[in-house]
Amino acid sequence: MNKPFLTILFTAVFLVLTSLSDVKTAILSEGRQPQIGVDGKGVVRVIFGLQDEIFCTTSNDQGTTFGKPVLVAKVAGMHLGMSRGPQIASSDKYSVITAMDKAGNIHWFRLNNSSGEWKNMGVVNDLKGSAPEGLMGLTADKKDNFYAVWLDTRTGEHNQVYFSSLSGRALNWSANILAYRSPEGHVCECCKPNIAVQGATVAIMFRNWLDGSRDLYLLKSPDRGKSFATAQKLGTDTWKLNGCPMDGGGIVVGQSGIIRTTWQRKGVVYYAEPGKPENYIAKGRECNVTETDDNKAVLTYQVNDTVKLIRAENKSPLVIGEGGFLKSVVLKDHKILCVWEQDNKIKYKKI
Repeated sequence: MNKPFLTILFTAVFLVLTSLSDVKTAILSEGRQPQIGVDGKGVVRVIFGLQDEIFCTTSNDQGTTFGKPVLVAKVAGMHLGMSRGPQIASSDKYSVITAMDKAGNIHWFRLNNSSGEWKNMGVVNDLKGSAPEGLMGLTADKKDNFYAVWLDTRTGEHNQVYFSSLSGRALNWSANILAYRSPEGHVCECCKPNIAVQGATVAIMFRNWLDGSRDLYLLKSPDRGKSFATAQKLGTDTWKLNGCPMDGGGIVVGQSGIIRTTWQRKGVVYYAEPGKPENYIAKGRECNVTETDDNKAVLTYQVNDTVKLIRAENKSPLVIGEGGFLKSVVLKDHKILCVWEQDNKIKYKKI
């Protein structure tokens, strides 16, 4: 082995080790239930709750550093904990936050991304008090269209899956529609429904309750939520359970249009695409999914008090830190921003 090759090899190893040593965990603030939004210019916003208050902290350098948290709003009796916290979605010109109170109202706030001023815009649900469970999902496309899904009790006085959309600079969300009604009275009542969009395709994932099973189902719309196809069960196995897992998993619609989902059953995390068998990933819970620039699925999940990240195809987990409720996003510099909570503190790491 010649000396120039050895020099190159040792230099490469040194650079890798140096880069790994520079990956550090930092604390953003006190708070709980963080969520991440990235707008059209790559500006990163992390929101979180602290008692009845919503805060937002912003990064203009691809998640390397963040500014001082700004108070967005105070929502009396705000749900916070067990995935019941404020949600954020960012698009080209706007960012939207939703927050649910225990009286069953979904408050929403909008930011003009260029102005930096959050405004209280009212409520999303058009029937007062119809969403007391406090579980919802929020997403946005690249053209300032926002989409929301939540558990709502207005039909049959039990939780069903409801949907609404917001177009551009509109002042109000669209008329709420019943996206799915369980033939057995209600869907799983303590699991967060999730929503994702790519182009005109809107995909909703929720945990159903049919014949005693708590399985994940997919609702797909080809026309931005104007209509939804029949709900489709995800995976081939089932979970008979007389109780609620309190774990709704995660969903993303990739650039290629592939819908990617992750969820847990019996304490095991799976990765699944519609119409295909589920793939075992690891033992864990509180999982989520995002997609890399090369169209690969990246999953996050929790094992006891440790949060981990894993690529679906290689199943080699990376320990991110201690805590729970890990969220991640792939940034424009191709790195992954991870945000989670531990002991009422919001932590982050860029890898």
